[in-house]
Amino acid sequence: MRLDAGNAVELTRLLVKVDSRNPDLVAGAPAEGEVARALGSVLEAWGFRVSLQEVVPGRPNVVARIGTPGRRSLMFNGHLDVVGVEGMTHAPFDGLTTDGKLYGRGATDMKGGVAAMCCAAWRAAQAGLAGEVVVAAVVDEEWQSAGTKCLIDRGVRADACIVTEPTRLAIAPAHKGFTWTEVAFTGRAAHGSRYDVGIDAIRHAGLLLAELDRLEREELVLHTHPLLGHASLHASSISGGSGWSTYPDQCLVTVERRTVPGESPDDAVHEMRQALKRVVAATESVRGDVRHVFSQWPSDVAVDAPVVRSLSAAMEGVGERVSIDGLSAWTDAALLNAAGIPAICYGPGDISLAHSATEWVEEREITRATAVLERMALDWCGAT
Repeated sequence: MRLDAGNAVELTRLLVKVDSRNPDLVAGAPAEGEVARALGSVLEAWGFRVSLQEVVPGRPNVVARIGTPGRRSLMFNGHLDVVGVEGMTHAPFDGLTTDGKLYGRGATDMKGGVAAMCCAAWRAAQAGLAGEVVVAAVVDEEWQSAGTKCLIDRGVRADACIVTEPTRLAIAPAHKGFTWTEVAFTGRAAHGSRYDVGIDAIRHAGLLLAELDRLEREELVLHTHPLLGHASLHASSISGGSGWSTYPDQCLVTVERRTVPGESPDDAVHEMRQALKRVVAATESVRGDVRHVFSQWPSDVAVDAPVVRSLSAAMEGVGERVSIDGLSAWTDAALLNAAGIPAICYGPGDISLAHSATEWVEEREITRATAVLERMALDWCGAT
């Protein structure tokens, strides 16, 4: 597939036009295979050494290398999957531009960032790279990050990484983690008139929700990070009951806990179990069970770490104002950091537009991000 080499806006448009909805989120969705093959074809034509590494059948990571292997290396990482399109206010995969804004599902989250990192790597190579840039365009970040986990398991490494998630061109060295738990309450079914027999599982779930409300207001607000604010939780869903005149014998509550650096998934699960224990102590008839469903750790890189200093210098070098901020959303940077690759986020687009009914990215931001990342690659890897 031919495309003018190094044109990040047009590469964004090409990627947005390919439906890459994640099938773990949207039943019957096409997944990332087509967009991975399209991107791989473009990068191969531009002179990258390209490998499509299948993560699960039909869903490959794109790993593309350019520059001189064996010397200092830099990874650019971004995901190719997108979420569903229900309720969108514009055509999700047309990639049209209006008033300098490129519209489409994935435009800001994060095909604009993927295009910027690919074009930056190519441009740096044309200027002469003493080291190597590894471009990793991965699958499944929107669900359970199978792509980056597979990348790490297969030994793909670099001396540092920029994850080009949408940060509005701010450097984001830290982001929150999350832990999903569900609490299953068991009551006793009975006719609605039989308070002497029935046990209301939904009402008991409400007692836990009240305790969680207290927990956040009094305790989680004290769990803070200078860039991220405080830890938080919310009830994601609640279900139970069978009819107006029947005591509900089951109720299931799902809760997401957003963790800050210094907190672990085990901490969050223990916290939930302790909250339920306090409810049971106050109301003996409560019967509930906590189950840990899934977690991702928070990510934290020091603001004076070499990768942050290098990206800051690159921004200054092309005339950008340096801004350092936290990112509320979770990203694959946490997995890369855990694998020993210092990883921070920087990219075009606004995270508040991700997954939204109206999603767009400013074309000018894509271009600016490309210039910064090109300079970063040359500064980090060295120029010939």
